[in-house]
Amino acid sequence: MAVEVAPCWRTSSYTDNDNCVEVAALGTAVGVRDSKVADSAVITINPASWACLIARAGR
Repeated sequence: MAVEVAPCWRTSSYTDNDNCVEVAALGTAVGVRDSKVADSAVITINPASWACLIARAGR
């Protein structure tokens, strides 16, 4: 029987007034959700695409 573990959501240290998103490792994907609404929908992104997004955002 598999044990389900709750994701560990992280918010950027640059967040101000909770106007940000949270991210979490979800096994084979990266989850992204609205930081203001913890039970909101989660967008899942494959790790390679997430790495590309982060690399481009940092430019």
